[in-house]
Amino acid sequence: MIVFDLVCRHCGHIFEAWFASVESFDQQKERGLLECPICGNTEIDKRLTAKVRNKKIKRPETEPTKQRHVAIPSATTDMIARLRQIVSNTENVGERFPEEARKMHYHETPLRPIRGQAAQNDIEALAEEGIDIDILPDFLFHDLN
Repeated sequence: MIVFDLVCRHCGHIFEAWFASVESFDQQKERGLLECPICGNTEIDKRLTAKVRNKKIKRPETEPTKQRHVAIPSATTDMIARLRQIVSNTENVGERFPEEARKMHYHETPLRPIRGQAAQNDIEALAEEGIDIDILPDFLFHDLN
């Protein structure tokens, strides 16, 4: 997992996003899947970040090696696993998300779990129509097509 600071070319908003890898960021950017949460623009750039190279240092055998760990409560990891399971059972409708959500809300198509992308103005319009949606972090989708 990698975190980048991203910046919107349109409004200059800076926001953070999580990706499975640098390649995952590049693929999502190429496919136009990244968008500014403020204005919905998809022209997003990665801000410069400092790269730290960790060279192997020979240490005396008596010196213990320190490792960094991230401590996450097991309840949190359980919740993330449940969310990923739910997400994996959704249909990816891509950019048709607002349209498909409306069709289900107005009983034009059967209810089913869907996922996809929507611009901020589309999310606001759905909310105004009384259509409830949840916005989940990208890392829940990193290995789904």
